[in-house]
Amino acid sequence: MARSPLQDLSENSVQPLNIKTKLAFGSGELGKEMPGSILVFYILFFLTNVAGLNPALAGGVLMVGRIWDAISDPMIGWLSDRTHSRWGRRYPWMLFGAVPLGLCFCLQWWVPPTPHPWALFGYYSLMAILLFTALTAVAIPHAALAAELTQGYDERTNLASFKSSFSIGSSILGLVLAQFIFALIADDQRQYLILGGVIGALCIISVGLCVWGTHQRYWRMHAIRQASPPDPSLSIWRQIQIAFSNRPFVYLVGIYLFSWVGLQVSAAILPYFVVNVMALAENHFTQMALAVQGTALTMMLFWGYLGQRIGKRAIYCLGIPVTLVALVGFFLLQPGQILLMYGLGVMVGMGLSTAYLVPWSMLPDVIDLDELNTSQRREGIFCGFLIQVQKLGTALSIFLVGKTLDWAGFVSSVAGQAPTPQPESALWAIRWLMGPVPGLILAMGVVAAVFYPISRDVHQSILLKLSQREAS
Repeated sequence: MARSPLQDLSENSVQPLNIKTKLAFGSGELGKEMPGSILVFYILFFLTNVAGLNPALAGGVLMVGRIWDAISDPMIGWLSDRTHSRWGRRYPWMLFGAVPLGLCFCLQWWVPPTPHPWALFGYYSLMAILLFTALTAVAIPHAALAAELTQGYDERTNLASFKSSFSIGSSILGLVLAQFIFALIADDQRQYLILGGVIGALCIISVGLCVWGTHQRYWRMHAIRQASPPDPSLSIWRQIQIAFSNRPFVYLVGIYLFSWVGLQVSAAILPYFVVNVMALAENHFTQMALAVQGTALTMMLFWGYLGQRIGKRAIYCLGIPVTLVALVGFFLLQPGQILLMYGLGVMVGMGLSTAYLVPWSMLPDVIDLDELNTSQRREGIFCGFLIQVQKLGTALSIFLVGKTLDWAGFVSSVAGQAPTPQPESALWAIRWLMGPVPGLILAMGVVAAVFYPISRDVHQSILLKLSQREAS
């Protein structure tokens, strides 16, 4: 009896991912998401309320680092695609980037003994450049591993759910450590520096665990891959053109960019909303962040299960509207409505989990389509661009928040001072940045998801065509 392409595809496949590989791959998220989440939630507040920079300069610090990221992200992705070593293409970058990442993250939270704002701006800008370079060297090769460790539509959704769970869990762990350290140490400058040192050390350990636990699966998958590495004669600019000629990738970039910018605007303004609008102590901010992230982690299993039945695009279009409703609620929230504030935070977390899960489960499918079109595997360049979008989205969010607060007349303070009363214009700016502004941005992400074309059936067709080509 004639053999079907489906049989060939099944027999050329390796065994499904085991739990050890999934856990090891997920542990790599600690090395990039813990520092990333702490930066999103605390860096602007730290620079304005502990280091004493005005909001415009504080937002500029992160913008400087992200501008460098705009160059380094695709460059490191391109270089990792072209790397040849006995450790493979991705692992050398992760291993050699881990220690600088941990060290630079710690130094990002040190306050130099100078009162001059431009000297502080110079120091924090330099540390941001070094930190984001090391973070890129770890994050992009790790993200590229997802496509190299998996091969099926549902397997990728499953691994992406592990990745997203560890990503959110890393944020929760970072916030719990922050709350513990802040409660233990009264001095504002010391508590941030110690937090940076602890998380920096955990970053180094987690990257090592990821490499140790995934390398066997990596080499088994490498042995059955028939695609060639990228053509070394193609310049990085030519490979960028090829990547953006992939229409599903363009929609995926839109989904991820709008998701990340919208959610990070809310995350960056959250401490100001809790402290200045709701008139609550700073510990409520950490508890709010934990409520959001804890809900997102809990919902990850539900969305992952549902995504394997109705598709990745569908769960995104179901989850994000829940967050939109909650953001409208934040805009209308009044001081004293503390329980309602936490309830809205839970609603935000319900939709947030789809923003973590869906884009990264879509990316390997886009890479398979590129392989079908070009006969080459370019995981690094695609992951480089998607992580670049994440970092630029974070920088744009923080810069937008900082500039808006500055225009609205926000009054900054330094460590040890009592909270400064804010003008009415600043309080209204915080409300708009907490509700309607990120809500509008997230709605644009839903529009991009509606037009994303790779369904389960389309991806199965891509895999069958790849299998037929390899067989011939």
